[in-house]
Amino acid sequence: MDYSKIVEPLLGWYAQNARTLPWRDHPTPYRVWISEIMLQQTRVETVKPYFERFLREVPDVYALAELPEERLLKLWEGLGYYSRARSLKKAAAVLVERYGGELPASVEELKKLPGIGDYTAGAVASIAFGLPEPAVDGNVLRVAARLTDSHRNISDSAWKREVRENLRKIYPKENAGAFTQSLMELGATVCLPNGGPACGVCPLASLCQGFRAGTAPLLPVRSAKPKRKTENRTVFLILCGTAVAVRKRPENGLLAGMWEFPGAEESLSPEKAKAVLKGWGLSPKSLQPLPAAKHVFSHVEWHMTGYLARVPQTSPGFVWPKIRDLPEQYAIPSAFRAYRKILDAGKIP
Repeated sequence: MDYSKIVEPLLGWYAQNARTLPWRDHPTPYRVWISEIMLQQTRVETVKPYFERFLREVPDVYALAELPEERLLKLWEGLGYYSRARSLKKAAAVLVERYGGELPASVEELKKLPGIGDYTAGAVASIAFGLPEPAVDGNVLRVAARLTDSHRNISDSAWKREVRENLRKIYPKENAGAFTQSLMELGATVCLPNGGPACGVCPLASLCQGFRAGTAPLLPVRSAKPKRKTENRTVFLILCGTAVAVRKRPENGLLAGMWEFPGAEESLSPEKAKAVLKGWGLSPKSLQPLPAAKHVFSHVEWHMTGYLARVPQTSPGFVWPKIRDLPEQYAIPSAFRAYRKILDAGKIP
């Protein structure tokens, strides 16, 4: 396929149909970088309020480099994939130390920063600096697969490189940022995933080999995802007066270094739950079951049993903030949302 034929119709369509998004209003390198990191594996509508709140409190690289990690994670609370936030802070420190607090206008230099790979480097380089550098993500790969009627595995690294190089050859040097965003926008709003392309309104329908062959809804081809592992857990809301017990998770592994409600890596009966509490030096006055909950990560599902325990005194093994202070001071991952809501709504049995 001659990729050069897609440039003009795609740019024309984008000029008329681009969504109004907060990071597009003023696409400085810093704003583009923050938005692209937030948008990784996260829906646009979810990111919008996070982006605006983050930029109000952390307006530049220097503010990010100096931001305490606890506050960073609190600002990120609910977005998930918290390693992204930590990588942002690490990269900000490098930018202050080596680049005078500015993102470099070079794909190769950008890729040296923590948390920035081929896609993010291409997005920042093209959108913020106007360089003819492709940003190839799942949306773009899906568009390319349908345009060329490709039945190759979309996860194949050779296929990704081929798409990137084909796009690089036809990038409009005077309109690189708009072209990058037009490809993203097409994949996000028209060339939709899961068999749902809106071919009737696609500006590239007349050029699309998948549309002509009737295979567009079947593309792209993906390798089968491994089955998610299921893990049973028990979560405790342990109350001492108006305080609740929280603790930090280990610095490695899932939700590394995040705050959590204490728990056990199995589903506990009431008798075993009481034994665990006593092992923590706590003597519960009462123990009440809470509704079961489930949380789905990319590779594992947590099936959670919950208990509310009331204790007469605290234990040094935990931190005991006031329930009212929890929302502002502690970043509790969304995996514990069901139990957090019980506290937030004051619906304590």
